[in-house]
Amino acid sequence: MGPLDYILPFLLALGILIVVHEFGHYSVARLCGVKVLRFSVGFGKPLLLRRFGADQTEWVLSAFPLGGYVKMLDEREAPVASHELHRAFNRQTVWRRIAIVAAGPLANLILAVALYWGLYAGGVEELRPRLGPSVTASLAQQAGFADGDLVRSVDGRAVETWQEFRWVLINEALDKRVVVIETINDAREIAFRKLDLSAATVDQDKQDISAQLGLTLQRPKLPAVLGSLSPGGAAEAAGLRTGDRVVRVGELRVDDWTALVTAVRDAPGQSLEIEVNRGGAPFVTRVVPASVDENGRTIGRIGVGVADQEGRREQMFVTVRYDLLDALGKGVEQTWDTAALSLSVMGRMIVGEVSVKNLSGPVTIADFAGQSARMGFSHYIKFLALISISLGVLNLLPVPVLDGGHLLYYVIEIIKGGPVSERVMEIGQQIGMALLAALMAFAFYNDINRLVAS
Repeated sequence: MGPLDYILPFLLALGILIVVHEFGHYSVARLCGVKVLRFSVGFGKPLLLRRFGADQTEWVLSAFPLGGYVKMLDEREAPVASHELHRAFNRQTVWRRIAIVAAGPLANLILAVALYWGLYAGGVEELRPRLGPSVTASLAQQAGFADGDLVRSVDGRAVETWQEFRWVLINEALDKRVVVIETINDAREIAFRKLDLSAATVDQDKQDISAQLGLTLQRPKLPAVLGSLSPGGAAEAAGLRTGDRVVRVGELRVDDWTALVTAVRDAPGQSLEIEVNRGGAPFVTRVVPASVDENGRTIGRIGVGVADQEGRREQMFVTVRYDLLDALGKGVEQTWDTAALSLSVMGRMIVGEVSVKNLSGPVTIADFAGQSARMGFSHYIKFLALISISLGVLNLLPVPVLDGGHLLYYVIEIIKGGPVSERVMEIGQQIGMALLAALMAFAFYNDINRLVAS
């Protein structure tokens, strides 16, 4: 993948999230009768500027895209004509100001609910939580997990997918709990196994939570039978056909699809002799894998997909689909759980229970954006929902400069019966900027470390 394969999905996601966030502020401000002077996506020098509406609001695309803002009529920033004083933000009741400020983060959370709702109503294909062989001498092996076990629940909470299973494990690992996992095997035998998560750590720089426990996802061996061929690809040019079964690549005997993929990936630009079984007869040809960049490494591809194996797909995948009302409930539940986990992890970082290495900056986010976009539409939508939740939660933190900091001022105003002084707000802004700068520094440092390590 080239740089654009990461940058474009990242910029698209960023643009959507900023527009949704700022439109939350904008729409509630308008409902409250506040005059909006500018709606900007990005900071700095305006690249595009258009004026619309009775108020001639400026709609701006600015040079630095990592953020945005809505500028409202406000006496603290510029003189306001007497006939428009009632439309100034600072003249609104404290409850209206709270509504306007909170609307941005809430819009991001609502977007996440809507994205999950659409996915679950339309149906999304996920990997089943079917376990492979446990790692030798691991906690999973000691607990008795066997190859082929299908996870049904964790502490009574039903799980349908591998992603959901990992999500529950992460939540429970934060509390260092002992969980009871219900499984069923191919013989329809149900088992309950205890797994102690006290030794597992939630850290992006360490192994995935399932790997730490010795749990593996089952990866059944697929025969090296060619499915769809990319038009104009190396395989098609070499005369290979759908249904061919590869038996040899060079001197290497090919027993399954993984062996074929490995042989091709390791030979970018090299001429390979491939023997296939075609209708019971051998066919030999030469193919030159195209060179493709993947995460900074050049690999080979010949443009073929694995043939569908009857029964295999159903064994590996499950389609998660709900009716409209249940899908909405699932979207709300997923958004709530993700927001709660984000807050929990942030709190544990502050007290030192979770490493600050879990902080990610724009480089890591761009990497995830590119990877999810390559994996398919549903994966990219999930990524978008996850980042939207993170943005909403981050902005609700009671840190000056962020929306949550302004909300904190308004709560103090309600308690003391008057607004916070300009001096206190000025000091708060300075503290907030310092905290935000430190947060970004940590995030960028982690991004650079991950790049170097990879």
